[in-house]
Amino acid sequence: MKKIALITGASTGIGKELAKIHAEKGGDLVIVARSEDKLKALQTELETTHKVNVTVIAKDLMDPTATQEIYDEIKTANIKIDYLINNAGFGGLGRFDQQDLQTSLHMIQLNISALTALSHHFLQDFIARNEGKILNVSSTASFMPGPLQAVYFATKAYVTFFSNAIAEELHNTNITVTNLMPGATATEFASTSGMDKTAMFDKTVSARSVAEDGYKAMLKGSLDVISGLTFSQKIMMKMIPFMPKKMVLKRIRKMQTAS
Repeated sequence: MKKIALITGASTGIGKELAKIHAEKGGDLVIVARSEDKLKALQTELETTHKVNVTVIAKDLMDPTATQEIYDEIKTANIKIDYLINNAGFGGLGRFDQQDLQTSLHMIQLNISALTALSHHFLQDFIARNEGKILNVSSTASFMPGPLQAVYFATKAYVTFFSNAIAEELHNTNITVTNLMPGATATEFASTSGMDKTAMFDKTVSARSVAEDGYKAMLKGSLDVISGLTFSQKIMMKMIPFMPKKMVLKRIRKMQTAS
């Protein structure tokens, strides 16, 4: 029987690549994002190329009512979700006090609240069936505080620890929760957030390679997967727990200072 995946933020980047990978494996999809035009274009591409069924739900997850509406629409359509992939998110570069407050609150709504609500909604169904998989897209940013992206880094720390915690809560079930932590990835995120002008994004990996790592880890039921780091970045990540926090903060701030 075909597995059905619900993917948020599916119109571009890692989410779009995850949708393609799932369709390539013959799975049906529910794809969610704000841009209906982009979603419908992806729907046509995947249905034509891979002969799968793709349902489009155009919703803005920064609207607090959107998650319930998505869940209700899926239940009304009698669609059984097997894989929940919470990918939608965004960041923004700059000092917190100089950022627009509403934008920061929208970031928290999208990166944290929407992910939490969708996880709660669909876990009820997964638990009733004792099967299902969740893939939450976090970031290597979740390992450290992020001067000049204070809110974004903090939201990703939430995603990582939330994902790990509920994975352990579900240890005696057939439900798995996987936390994907990409490094600098070549997506619209970099240009939208302003990160493309910083040293942190000097070297990026493709969204496809990150999506492949995440999808494979989800199928295996892995707890965490880190993807897209260079050798030097891997060394730095291992050193962070042993470095003085002030040194880490200074280094991250310099790496995120636009050139």
